[in-house]
Amino acid sequence: MKHTRLLIVGSGPAGYTAAIYAGRAGLEPTLMEGIQTGGQLTTTTIVENYPGFPEGIDGFELMDGMRQQAERFGTLMLSTSVVKCNLAERPYRIWTDDGEEWTTDSLIIATGASAKYLGLDDERKYQGQGVSACATCDGFFYKGKTVAVVGGGDTACEEAIYLSGLASKVYLVVRKPYLRASRIMQQRVEDNDRIEVLYETNTLGLFGEHGVEGARLVYAKGTEREREYSLPIDGFFLAIGHTPNSALFQPWIDVDPEGYIITDGDSPRTALPGVYAAGDVADPRYRQAVVAAASGAKAAMEAEKYLAEQQYTQTR
Repeated sequence: MKHTRLLIVGSGPAGYTAAIYAGRAGLEPTLMEGIQTGGQLTTTTIVENYPGFPEGIDGFELMDGMRQQAERFGTLMLSTSVVKCNLAERPYRIWTDDGEEWTTDSLIIATGASAKYLGLDDERKYQGQGVSACATCDGFFYKGKTVAVVGGGDTACEEAIYLSGLASKVYLVVRKPYLRASRIMQQRVEDNDRIEVLYETNTLGLFGEHGVEGARLVYAKGTEREREYSLPIDGFFLAIGHTPNSALFQPWIDVDPEGYIITDGDSPRTALPGVYAAGDVADPRYRQAVVAAASGAKAAMEAEKYLAEQQYTQTR
């Protein structure tokens, strides 16, 4: 069994930033990077909305820089995943996929959220080459172009409206004969001349030589009205939701109906002493790298304060 004062689970902007702050505070944190080192941002080509990089920066390069910075301040990096935990009592216990058992006095959960995909092989094929799950992140690359957004809820409508301010044409691909979004969002979509809603439509696949050049769609699938056709597009955006990676901690951590970890107001504190949630796993609204990084910093500062108070109590 191994012990660390502060354990950080997750290696995206939230996890790495927490490690930087905790390392500079002399906490010597341990960070378990998980299956995807660097998180979702490593699948993004150019990040243009992260402060300090006027020409943009490759997503992998940005995450690698954060990682090196955290290591510089004494973070122990482990290329391992957490497979089991017990947060019923302190010190908290964690088991990893390589068979190790750890205990920790404080825990920062920064496991992120995974975008939901349709399950098409082409989604993986064109990842970073026309397929995206974040309009705010990648919309700028489609200025003056034609894009499609998949989904019929508020998020999909918001993404379509956002993209309509950049793209020349936005198709909203909806599998049902109606939008599930709130009435006000429906009205905004209907009033937008650049958005065309394709009801009762499913995506069969994507095509293109050097990136997405079009989508293969089917209208009224399974009915006598069924019709397959190709739609020329430059970008394909998924807006069918995210799944927060919180299942492992849910027996002990409060979550909302969608699985996002509930924290105390605008702080990263959970209901468990010394346990904090940072980044997308606790953020159903923004899901942006800069916001995740800020929450990671807050989590580390809270953990530093908590550990100092615990040490003071023990020495009295």
